[in-house]
Amino acid sequence: MEKALVKTNIQMAKENNFKVEFKSQHHLRSFHQHEAAESPRSCSLDMLLRRLRAIEAKQDDKFATIMDAVGEFGTFQRRLVALTFIPNILSTFLFADIFVFTPQKPYCNTSWILAVGPNLTESEQLNLTLPQAPNGSFLTCLTYLPVDWDLDSIIHFGLNRRDSCQDGWIYPEVKKRSLINEFDLVCGKEPNPEIRQNMYLVGLLTGSFLLGFITDKLGRHPVILLSLLGLIIFGFGTAFVNSFHQYLFFRFGVSQAAVGYAISSASLITEWLVGMRWAHAIVLGHCFFAMGVIFLTGLAYSLPHWRLLFLVSGAPVFPLISYIWILPESPRWLMLKGKLKEAKQVLCYAAGVNKKTIPVSLLDKLQLPGKKVTTASILDFYSNRHLRKVTLVMCSMWLAIGCNYYMLSLRMRELGVNIHFTQVIPGMMEVPARLCCIFLLEQLKRKRSLILTFFQGALMCFLSLLLPSGEVGRALRWPHCLATELKSLLVLIIVLGELSLAATVTVFYIYTSELLPTVLRATGLGLLSLVWAAGGISSLIVVNQNIAILPVFLCCISAFVALFFCVKLPETQDQPIPDSLEHLPPERRTLSEDMSSEDMLCDDVTEEVAKNTIFNATMTNVDQDSLSNLSLQSGEGEIDKQED
Repeated sequence: MEKALVKTNIQMAKENNFKVEFKSQHHLRSFHQHEAAESPRSCSLDMLLRRLRAIEAKQDDKFATIMDAVGEFGTFQRRLVALTFIPNILSTFLFADIFVFTPQKPYCNTSWILAVGPNLTESEQLNLTLPQAPNGSFLTCLTYLPVDWDLDSIIHFGLNRRDSCQDGWIYPEVKKRSLINEFDLVCGKEPNPEIRQNMYLVGLLTGSFLLGFITDKLGRHPVILLSLLGLIIFGFGTAFVNSFHQYLFFRFGVSQAAVGYAISSASLITEWLVGMRWAHAIVLGHCFFAMGVIFLTGLAYSLPHWRLLFLVSGAPVFPLISYIWILPESPRWLMLKGKLKEAKQVLCYAAGVNKKTIPVSLLDKLQLPGKKVTTASILDFYSNRHLRKVTLVMCSMWLAIGCNYYMLSLRMRELGVNIHFTQVIPGMMEVPARLCCIFLLEQLKRKRSLILTFFQGALMCFLSLLLPSGEVGRALRWPHCLATELKSLLVLIIVLGELSLAATVTVFYIYTSELLPTVLRATGLGLLSLVWAAGGISSLIVVNQNIAILPVFLCCISAFVALFFCVKLPETQDQPIPDSLEHLPPERRTLSEDMSSEDMLCDDVTEEVAKNTIFNATMTNVDQDSLSNLSLQSGEGEIDKQED
C-alpha cells in the first residue's frame, strides 16, 4: 500500500515537472516566433530546405558554369539569335490564304457573240448575253444560250433561253489575279473555308507531333534544316500548283514546316542562352514574326498576281540553305546523347568567336549524367508523375488559348472588316505588346504574367460574344442600329483580345520551354502545339453549330479550367533548366510543394546561412529529444528505487 502511494506521488510529480517543462518550452518557442515575426527576412526551415535544394541544383548545373566561361551573350550568341529571326519573318506563308481567296464577282464567259459582233464593247456584250435581276444587276452564274443569228436579230429580238455557264467565267471588275479566278472557284465550286482552315490545322497537328519527336531524337540542327527545306518546297513551290487540291496539299506542308521550325529553333535558343537572355530572344523572335505578317500584307496589297506573292515571299528562303554550315547544334542535347566530343568542340568554337577561353579543367567536368546516355520517350509524359501533372496543366492552358484566339479571329471575319486592316493594324500593335512581355516577366515573373495576359484575352473574347454583333448578341435580338453603332467598339475589343492572347502565347512559350527537360523539350512543345491546334478545330466546329450559347460555353469553361490549374504550375524564373528526368522534382512530393515559387524563398539567404540554420535546428531537436529521454529515464529509476 505504501509502495503504491509513493509511486502515485512520484507520477504526479513527473506530470507537474512535464507541465512546467512544456510551459517553458512553449514560452521559449513563443519568444522565437515573436523574434521571427519581428524580422521580415526570416525563413521557415522548410523554405530554407527548398532554398538549399535550389542552390545545389544550380551548382550541379555544370553546363551553366561552362556557359559563363563561354560568355553569356557574346558575338556567337547574338549571331545565333539573329539567324533564328530571319526564318520567323519568312514563315508567315501560313497567312497567305487570307489574301488569295478574296471575294470575286464572276460573269459567264460569252465571247461567242464576238464572232458576230467583234466591235461590241464589254458592257454591250454583257447586256446582250447575260440575264438580269429585278434590280438591274447581272446574274453571275447564268447566261443566255448561243444562237445562230446575226447581231441585228439578237439586238432586235433578244435572247431568252437561260442556262448555267458553259465556257467558264470572266471577272471584269477584278484588277488582281487570285486563286478564285485562277481556278474558277465560283458558282457552286467555292472552296469551303472550313476545308482550308482544317487543312492548315491538321498540318500543325501532324507537324508538331512528328517534328517535335524527331527534334529530340535527331537533334535541333537537322530539324531546322528540314523545316527550312519544307518552306522552300511547299512555300515557294505553291506558286507552281495547277489545281486547288494541289494548293491544299502544299499549304499542309507549309504549316508542318513552320511549326517544326518554331519548335526546333525555340529548343535551340533555350539551350544556348542562359538567364533572361533566352527569354528576351524568344520575345524578339515573336516580334519578328509579327513584322513578317506586316511584310506579307504589304506584298499582297502591291502585287497583282497571287503566284507572284509566293514567288517574292518565298525566294529569300533559298539563302538559308547556308544554315547547314553556320548554325550550331545544341551542346546540351549533344551532352545528353553521349556526344561529349562534339559538345566540347561546339563550346570551344563558341568561346573562340566570343574571344574567350574555356579552362581544360572545366571542360573535363562535362560528363554524361549518371555516366550513361540519357534516354527518354514520349511514354515518360505518362509514367513520370510530376511531368504528367505539369503536362496536363499546360495542355489545358494551350487548349484554352487556341479556343479563344480562333474565336476572336472568326468574330473579326464575320464583321466584314478589310483584310489588310485586320492584318496590318494588329501586326503593328503586336510588336509593342510582345515587347511588354519583357517588362512583365521581369516584374511579375512567369506564372503571374501568364495569368494576367490570358485573363485579359479571355475577358475580351467573352465581351466580343456578348455585344450585338456576337453570337449571344444575335440571340438576344439587339436592335440593328445598335449593332451598327457598336461595330467599332467590337473591333477594338477583338483587337485588344488578340494582342493579349499574342502576349500570352509568347509568355507561355517561354514558360513551357523552361518546364520541360531537355531530353523531351521538343516533343513536349510538339504535343502542346497539337493541343493548341485542337483548340482551334474545336472553335470551328462549335461556331458552325449555329447555337449561340456554345461559343460562350467553350470559351468560358476552357478559360476557367486553365486559370484554375495554372496556379499550380511552378515558377521557373532564375531556376536551372532541367536536362533529364532525374532533374525533375521527386515524385513523392506533391505538386504544390514542387511548384513553390521563388517568392516563397528568401533571396538573400546564402548557402552557408541555410546550411548553418538547418544544422542548428537539427541539433536543437536532437538536444531536446535527448533531454526528454533523460528525464523519462531518471523518473523511471526513482520509481524502481522506491519499489525496492
